[in-house]
Amino acid sequence: MVTLATDAKRDFDGYLARPPSGTAAPGIVVLSEMFGLNGPMRAVADGYASRGFAALVPNLFWRSEVTRGLEYEGPDRELAWARLKALDLDAVSADVQTAVTWLRRQPFCTGKVAGIGFCGGGRIAFLAAARTDIDAAASLYGLGISSHLGEAGTIRCPLQIHYGMQDQHVPREEVEAVTKGVQGRPTIEVFLYPEAGHSFFNPVRPTFDAAAAKLAAERIDRMLAAL
Repeated sequence: MVTLATDAKRDFDGYLARPPSGTAAPGIVVLSEMFGLNGPMRAVADGYASRGFAALVPNLFWRSEVTRGLEYEGPDRELAWARLKALDLDAVSADVQTAVTWLRRQPFCTGKVAGIGFCGGGRIAFLAAARTDIDAAASLYGLGISSHLGEAGTIRCPLQIHYGMQDQHVPREEVEAVTKGVQGRPTIEVFLYPEAGHSFFNPVRPTFDAAAAKLAAERIDRMLAAL
């Protein structure tokens, strides 16, 4: 765990995973699901670190009353929804910039930083592309991106948006609105997975789709290779 910033009440913290080589590496900021900085999000960072990236999972909920990572089922699930709905997206966008700047300045980072966001973090990945100086971003099954399509014109970095067409949390109308809203933007790509549902990239979730996850990972790797 690392401290990214401090205010009068508490620290803005995050989980850092570094590649074993010890040489400077491109950075990845992992933008978590509504469940926050939990084991599966750490595993994403660990996986990218093992492949040669410096991966940081900022605690997007550090300002919340409950700051810890949450479980997917049980009482934590309702808490996760409530915490996500209360999230200040303007403050979180600024937090992402803080995380990007912190990682970019570390001696073990090449200075290039991408973001990968899931679920609620997928929406934040879109905002990061629009509002921060991040070098690239990928949004997977992001919630509510259509509310921010007015900011698509500010996006200059590569942005990938991935949707499962069987997603029970992202309506087909949302997917269509986003696809239409970013059409013609040369740096933005939308990828659709006809048989995949929500959380198709997360191997511990019942909706994990190995084929869709593999294809999405390959597309994201293509983007990361350009860092």
